[in-house]
Amino acid sequence: MRRALVVGINDYPGSARLYGCVNDATSIGEVLSSNEDGAPNFEVMLMTKGHSKAAIRSRLLELFSGDDEIHLFYFSGHGMVNEMGGYIVTPDFQRYDEGISMDDILMMAATSKAMQKVIILDCCHAGAMGTPGLMGNGMAVLGKGVVILASSGDTEKSKEVGGMGVFTSLLLKALHGGAADIVGDVTAGNIYSYIDRGLGGWQQRPVFKANITRSLNLRKVKPPLDLGDLRLLRSYFPEVAYEMPLDPSYEYTVEGADSEHIRVFKVLRRMQGVGLVEPVNEEYMYWAAMNSGKCRLTPLGMYYWQLVKEGRI
Repeated sequence: MRRALVVGINDYPGSARLYGCVNDATSIGEVLSSNEDGAPNFEVMLMTKGHSKAAIRSRLLELFSGDDEIHLFYFSGHGMVNEMGGYIVTPDFQRYDEGISMDDILMMAATSKAMQKVIILDCCHAGAMGTPGLMGNGMAVLGKGVVILASSGDTEKSKEVGGMGVFTSLLLKALHGGAADIVGDVTAGNIYSYIDRGLGGWQQRPVFKANITRSLNLRKVKPPLDLGDLRLLRSYFPEVAYEMPLDPSYEYTVEGADSEHIRVFKVLRRMQGVGLVEPVNEEYMYWAAMNSGKCRLTPLGMYYWQLVKEGRI
């Protein structure tokens, strides 16, 4: 089982009110609930009302109970940091009791028996999650299986643009497939890389922290290359350094081209399109065929070739 608690808070009192967090949480809840093919993904608990400290804390304790495959917590709202560490701020905040300590959330996650515990924060000072307090309270050790994706560093603010957090906007694109690998898996590490590239050096900087031995997908999308085609790497390239000979019979525009060669060449071109195969000493696969040249695996192709050989794909 995969469970997610998704919290978005706009209704802070007075000038503290926010405007994009409910949109953020609602959109994240929708995309996490199913994979691209419509298959169930996370069982999502969406909280956009009734966000007292006690209510959210209660749901967090409920989330991190049990021995599910993944427990995921997403928060969009205010964050703050003081000499004791970071906090997600709740609407019933008051001086000296601003909300829920990030250290407390980490401790809850550490007690979870789930294989992986993912915490995603889109709030100011989000990077304080997993960072010891300024006085070195030592409470921020990541438990086994914990992953943190934070929208900004512990001294930075997180911005909203067009009614949505800048970080969450990129996060949604990543989950929709922007961060997918060739087999269609969207993992936390790939999401971080996607968001990191999407934010310029002068913008808020995302933070990634993890204590994991295995990366699990957060969502599955349609792979850019059919898995059956991907497994043909071993058929077309019996050795990893093998250079496959081509000739004009592979090109369908040539009179008398071989039908089986045409089928193979279409697959090779799709492999080239996702960076697995490249022509040797030619710019295009077309000319490699027309000039009776060769094609070979790229370094990425060699990586997936090995996975296929080991039966991991």
